[in-house]
Amino acid sequence: MNHLRKLPGIMLLLAAAATSSCQQHNTTTQTETADTSMRSKYLSQPLISEIYTADPSAHVFEGKIYIYPSHDIEAGVKENDNGDHFDMRDYHILSMDSINGKVTDHGVALSVKDIPWAGRQLWAPDAAFKNGTYYLYFPVKDKNDVFRIGVATAKTPAGPFKAESKPIEGSFSIDPAVFTDNDGNSYMYYGGIWGGQLQRWNNGKYDANGSKTDSGKENEPALSAKVAKMSKDMLSFDGPVKDVIILDKNGKQLLTNDHDRRFFEGSWMHKYNGKYYFTYSTGDTHFLASAIGDNPYGPFTYQGTFMNPVQGWTTHHSIIEVKGKWYIFYHDTQISNKTHLRNIKVTELTHNPDGTIALIAPMKK
Repeated sequence: MNHLRKLPGIMLLLAAAATSSCQQHNTTTQTETADTSMRSKYLSQPLISEIYTADPSAHVFEGKIYIYPSHDIEAGVKENDNGDHFDMRDYHILSMDSINGKVTDHGVALSVKDIPWAGRQLWAPDAAFKNGTYYLYFPVKDKNDVFRIGVATAKTPAGPFKAESKPIEGSFSIDPAVFTDNDGNSYMYYGGIWGGQLQRWNNGKYDANGSKTDSGKENEPALSAKVAKMSKDMLSFDGPVKDVIILDKNGKQLLTNDHDRRFFEGSWMHKYNGKYYFTYSTGDTHFLASAIGDNPYGPFTYQGTFMNPVQGWTTHHSIIEVKGKWYIFYHDTQISNKTHLRNIKVTELTHNPDGTIALIAPMKK
């Protein structure tokens, strides 16, 4: 009888537990649903979330995919058009055995404090391999707050890298991208306007009081990326720096006010079916665009947009071939929702039968 008297209480406890469990399950389900819904907005997911990474320069070295990104941090600097809030201070090199495989963070490969001539802001890098040596190319402001491009070397793709004592002679601005052609010659493409300071080099010398933007010349040919052949030792330029000329289908240069098509920053070069693909970001309109030429110097004819805007202010990419397929590495702000705290991603890239690149939509509607 005593057991029977206790039964209703036990039943109440069981009912309450079941209700609580159900509520917890519902809460968990709602959270998971919300997370799944958020993730489903994006074409692909971040490759790494332990640190913030951006501007991924990808290469296949020693049978692995190595990624050389910027390392975003929360520096507490107010956002402005000069990009001072992008106050990065070192590089972490990442690798993976296959696309969407496990990502390994090899730690700090180069720090701004280890570059003798550097002041601040270690922006988007690139890497190359030649002569049994790995080269890391990086833009950083010197002690006069002028962006120059430096080079560091290592015997392994993950570093650590040792910087040369001076920047590359004749270099300036940002976003170096080094392409090595089938004949073994290498070329560096670089430059970026606004915070990248390209607009301050119109006369071949840096104008500290020059415009912060490219405005005022809307009906003139747009500022262009630069290209220079690399020396055999990959430590300097071999010959003059030239403009990367981008033409429309009528053979006319793109103008400054053509914001959806003209160059802004983020150069990359890849070769496909014997053609040279100069790809770049339109910056303030956030498209990735392509232009095709017959040699590394161009001129290049504009082909169209191949990636729509990502979430975030900037778009910076690299394109590589892995086991017969092409991939684009890029970034957005899925993790942080903050312009200066980004995360890198990868998705497949397709060349159309006519040679253009198929449009990629990084955000789903």
